[in-house]
Amino acid sequence: MESEHYELILDHFKNPRNYGALEDADVSYEEGVPSCGDLIRLDVKVEGGKVAAVKFTGKGCAISQASASILTEKVTGMGVTEIMRLDDGEMLESLGLTVSPTRFKCALLGLKVLKKALLQNEKDKAAGAADGIER
Repeated sequence: MESEHYELILDHFKNPRNYGALEDADVSYEEGVPSCGDLIRLDVKVEGGKVAAVKFTGKGCAISQASASILTEKVTGMGVTEIMRLDDGEMLESLGLTVSPTRFKCALLGLKVLKKALLQNEKDKAAGAADGIER
C-alpha cells in the first residue's frame, strides 16, 4: 500500500495539477523553505467565501511540489473558513505516506502559503473597504 502512495507523489510531481499562473487571482503569495530551497507560489481566486480556483508554481523536492498539487485539488471549492481550520496532520494524511520530520516543512509548505494568501486576501479586502474601494 505504501508503494501506491509513493506512486501518487511521483505522479503529482511529474504531472502537477493546477500548475501555472492564475491571471485573475484575488491574491498571490509566495514563500519558501530556505534550508532546502523549496519554493511555492499560489494564485487564488475567492468567490462567495470559497476557493473558486487555485494554481501554483514552484520548485523543489518531489514532496513539496506534489503536496502543492494535491492541495490545489483538495481545496478547490472549499470554504475559506474550512481551509483555515485544516491542520498539518490533515495535509500529511492527504499525502498518504509517512513523512520524516526533516520533510515536514516540505510537505506543509503549500498549506502554509495558502493560509497566508487567504489571510492577505482578507486584509486587502478590509483595507479596500476602509478606503471605499472594492478589491
